[in-house]
Amino acid sequence: MNLEDKLKAYLGQITPPNAAVASVAAQRELDLAKPRGSLGRLEELAVQLASVQNTLRPRSESKLIVVCAADHGVVAEGVSPYPADVTRQQIENFQEGGGAITTLGKTVGARVLLFDVGVNYTFKPHPNRIDAKIAMGTKNIAQGPAMTRQQALQSVLAGLELVLAQPPVDIVAAGEMGIGNTTPSSAIVSIYTGLSPEEATGVGSGISPSQLAHKASVVSKALAINKPDPADPIDVLAKVGGLEIGAMTGVYLGAVVRKAAVVIDGFIGAAAALIAEKLSPGFSKNLIAGHRSKERAHQAALDSLGLVPILDLGMWLGEGSGAAVAMGLLDCVVNHYNLMRTLAEAGVNDTV
Repeated sequence: MNLEDKLKAYLGQITPPNAAVASVAAQRELDLAKPRGSLGRLEELAVQLASVQNTLRPRSESKLIVVCAADHGVVAEGVSPYPADVTRQQIENFQEGGGAITTLGKTVGARVLLFDVGVNYTFKPHPNRIDAKIAMGTKNIAQGPAMTRQQALQSVLAGLELVLAQPPVDIVAAGEMGIGNTTPSSAIVSIYTGLSPEEATGVGSGISPSQLAHKASVVSKALAINKPDPADPIDVLAKVGGLEIGAMTGVYLGAVVRKAAVVIDGFIGAAAALIAEKLSPGFSKNLIAGHRSKERAHQAALDSLGLVPILDLGMWLGEGSGAAVAMGLLDCVVNHYNLMRTLAEAGVNDTV
């Protein structure tokens, strides 16, 4: 089976959230011992989790965060304030437990997997890192395609099959590490939201106004040179995307195949989610937006996906950090729904 057919077969296993389960879960929320609607978004999220996981008892015990890592040739255009080697340095930091995502993941009880699909470095083996390197980073999108179509397919399938190979899991998030990756993400968001390259491009990890204008011009140039086809999300990924963005897309798809809920992180996570939505129309109904990033086009990407973020904490780190924090809140969602008594069970008569 070729890679196109293999991906198509996996996509065929994706089903929408169970509407019948959602209806029963919504009724339970109405029956719980509290004024109806008084827990706001927690109630909506409980119903969504139940319908996505296809169970009347939604779960959050088993949490998984896959941090997908790869380098980007477009860094040569001066789009980032940091050198490309920081990708390698941070992965080595993460695998020793010293990063924001590893700390936050541990705090909320999530298992954090480091997943190298394209870092421009040959690491020594490490028990906290999975190596599935497809290439030593992407090519410079300002000069031509980021990767071949086969590499783009490989990246998506790598993330998808990684999740399928894991022990039972209830909630999944994808983080990322890749210096320069807000530039391809801006290109993807521009394509799928209708924002201009200038509107879709933000400061990333921190650049000056003049650098921002230059970065937007690089995004514009990449789109003009490569002419990605919006109707073909793999073409978009191959021409202006990133290996880790493809792997994140696959993580989302694999999670939904397994009936796990998906929490997306910030701007780069939203770019990957836009690719997933185009691969499987309606897919975004399985997604929970963990937070709203300070990256200026993130809200437009969420609007395009029909998602309302849980949190708005002024975060813009990436790595999956916002998704990790949101996972902690989902424990509250699950526990109130499963452990509260109904009005009848509590002996409360709320009729006048």
